[in-house]
Amino acid sequence: MFWRPKADVPAAAGDDAVAPAMRTAAAWSWRLLVVAGLVGVLIFLIIQLRLIVIPLLIAVLLAALLIPYAAWLKSRLRFPHWLAVAAALLTLVTVLTALIWLVVAQVRAGWPSLQDRSVDAFDEFLVWLSTTFGLSTAEITAWIDGIVAELDFSTQGPLVTGALSVSTTALELLAGTVLVIFSLLFFLIDGPNIWRFVVRLFPRTARTAVDGAARAGWLTLTNFSKVQIFVAFVDGLGIGLIAWVLGLPLALPIGVAVFLASFVPFIGALVTGSLAVLIALVYNGPVVALLMLGGVLLVQQLEGNVLQPLVMGPAVRVHPLAVVLAVTTGGLLAGIPGTLFAVPIAAFSNVFIRYIASGRWRVIPHPMTLSDIQPPPAPPSQERS
Repeated sequence: MFWRPKADVPAAAGDDAVAPAMRTAAAWSWRLLVVAGLVGVLIFLIIQLRLIVIPLLIAVLLAALLIPYAAWLKSRLRFPHWLAVAAALLTLVTVLTALIWLVVAQVRAGWPSLQDRSVDAFDEFLVWLSTTFGLSTAEITAWIDGIVAELDFSTQGPLVTGALSVSTTALELLAGTVLVIFSLLFFLIDGPNIWRFVVRLFPRTARTAVDGAARAGWLTLTNFSKVQIFVAFVDGLGIGLIAWVLGLPLALPIGVAVFLASFVPFIGALVTGSLAVLIALVYNGPVVALLMLGGVLLVQQLEGNVLQPLVMGPAVRVHPLAVVLAVTTGGLLAGIPGTLFAVPIAAFSNVFIRYIASGRWRVIPHPMTLSDIQPPPAPPSQERS
């Protein structure tokens, strides 16, 4: 047999010239770029409208806590709707007012001794500087005067600028508080109608899935609010008891401050615990301050290794590592508000996406319990005969 040259094969053109794997990668790439662009635009809009978004998110979290309470008042105590809403709001305002009044009253009672002890501790610190580094009183005074001069009390100085910034922040805080109250009130009074309006913004074929997934996410937010109160209570009680055992003044305000700050995961309790360590250093010296620091770290380890994995994890259905990453990302993007809302947003998004992907909304379109949002079990594998 003789060898014959093969006929010329025409070169592939268009998509046929690209390997199938490359076409798949390109298809995924441009879709991911579109999604990333949309997420970036959304984050940018949220940051620009933070004075509206942050109070609205706070109202949503408070509504997730108060709506079940109002429903319990209506079902168990036969309260009318308006009375249940009023009782829920009154309970919230009473608890917050009592906690703030307790802190202010305790701090005012202990302020004179705190002021005197702070002056004594500062004098002891100056003596320590003088004996340790051989600095004279004149040198220390000149150093302090230099720091004060750097602050610059003129109209362009940082103190004046900081005062203007504080006044602006106070006005924003007042406006945000008013918006939180009004939003929470309307969520409690007319929440179902507001949600039905939101659902009608979606295409008709997607409304059932969106409604079911959002209800599943709402159940997760409700559980998050309850569990977060428990975690904050454990943090406040633990650090407050350690401060009381070590003989620190203002142990009760320290515990209340830790409780309130613990709603910011990981960071809040650590910052307020550092305040307890500072008070221990001023009043009781470095040994007690080290013991207080050990107590704060112990409580944080209890939260991170026991409460977060065993209590918070099942409630929000998010892995502890994902919680840490979400809090860190939220802090980098939006500061303290980002750390506050990172976990509930991650928990809601996780349940929302998984509920739609599992197709559970076709079976139970209106989930009412946690078992309703579980994905359907996989069918048992059939063994070959």
